[in-house]
Amino acid sequence: MTEVSRNAVTLPVCIVGAGPGGLSIARALKRLGIPYEQFERHRDVGGIWDLDNPGTPMYRSAHFISSRSQSGFYDYPMPASYPDYPGNKQILDYARQFARSFDLYAAIRFNTAVEDIRRDGEVWKVRLAGGETRDYRAVVCATGTNWHPSLPRHPGEFKGEIRHSVSYRDPEEFRGKRVLIIGAGNSGCDIACDAAANADAAFISLRRGYHFLPKHLFGIPVDEFGARGPQMPMWLEQRVFGWLLRMVNGDLTRFGLPKPDHKLFESHPILNSQLLHYLQHGDIAVRPDVDHFEGEEVVFKGGQRERIDLVLYATGYEMKIPYMDESYFAWEGGRPQLYLNAFNRRHHNLFGLGYLETNSSAYTLFDRISQLIANYLRDQQERPSSALAFDALIHGDQPDLSGGIHFVGSARHAVYIEIAAYKKYIEKLRRSMGWPELVPGYFDGIQVDRQGKAA
Repeated sequence: MTEVSRNAVTLPVCIVGAGPGGLSIARALKRLGIPYEQFERHRDVGGIWDLDNPGTPMYRSAHFISSRSQSGFYDYPMPASYPDYPGNKQILDYARQFARSFDLYAAIRFNTAVEDIRRDGEVWKVRLAGGETRDYRAVVCATGTNWHPSLPRHPGEFKGEIRHSVSYRDPEEFRGKRVLIIGAGNSGCDIACDAAANADAAFISLRRGYHFLPKHLFGIPVDEFGARGPQMPMWLEQRVFGWLLRMVNGDLTRFGLPKPDHKLFESHPILNSQLLHYLQHGDIAVRPDVDHFEGEEVVFKGGQRERIDLVLYATGYEMKIPYMDESYFAWEGGRPQLYLNAFNRRHHNLFGLGYLETNSSAYTLFDRISQLIANYLRDQQERPSSALAFDALIHGDQPDLSGGIHFVGSARHAVYIEIAAYKKYIEKLRRSMGWPELVPGYFDGIQVDRQGKAA
């Protein structure tokens, strides 16, 4: 990679999306005085947390699966008045207050979709809805991963209704129906609880067993409990938390749940206490994987049948970046392969923020990644030799971010990272590059109050 030309480096950065990831990188760039322009196709910030945002997978009962104390942007904690696990309206309000507090609204063009991005030499050409094309030195794709539903097909003809969970909004949709939820991710289990409480009959179909983490251990949110405790080697953490789960939950196969075929943390755990409650009380029943449909019935592997009115596939999402040709990214298992899950190895100054899976809350992690991107871009202006050294890492460094965990071989885990290993590695990298550390007060100089005056 050659040194970036002076003409290219003076262009602004383009941020696509004003959800949590887009807000994080905007704050980081603003803190370093790096010019940028941000585009959001919706009318306000918040991304998927805005139920009025077309295509959002959000539903009215959705809450964070990470706790309030572990989930905020860096040095901008969620209000102490929030519950341990905030709901979607509170999270949306928090994101908008964050944008106001750092005066991020001013640089966002709302109701402006990005239609196409392509590289022309050292310049990224961004075409907006309406045909306008603008030039940028770099592009940060921060449009999220939960917009393009993955909908499997089962053989047979079904006379009832089939939908993906992306279309689900309100528990009232289940009234008077026999409902089958297919899939047991965290959102699938949440929606299954809504069905258990509202449907005439509710079932959940699972292909494999999962480890269920309670939302609290000893009265403390489970992620806060883990953060407070001693940092153990992963093999020991698996044993300790595995023992705690056996003590708290017992043998979950007694409810019909399959026994997990993997160790704790080798797949994304289910953080849900309610589903076990509804299973204990018979309000929902577990069924195996679907074999096929027959008229009004769903036939499961092994031959069991249920008459069903509504099949809701909670089967996840495909990671897509629809405004760029797929060839700009290397893909594996439907996931873009990026250095540190952020830096494009093939194309200079093309970044993805949020295209990862991890066993941690996202917002502070976004801030750590944004800090790397922002300092790298500043080095291109002020320390080009340092930027060239980081270019070499982007193209050749192959860090092990698994933390010693053998993740299950699914598409979802193609970009999975173990958070402790990831944080340790990027901290080592930050020090070696001489980049500043995120410390309390780092963003004070750009924070404003609600009236727009300097804080």
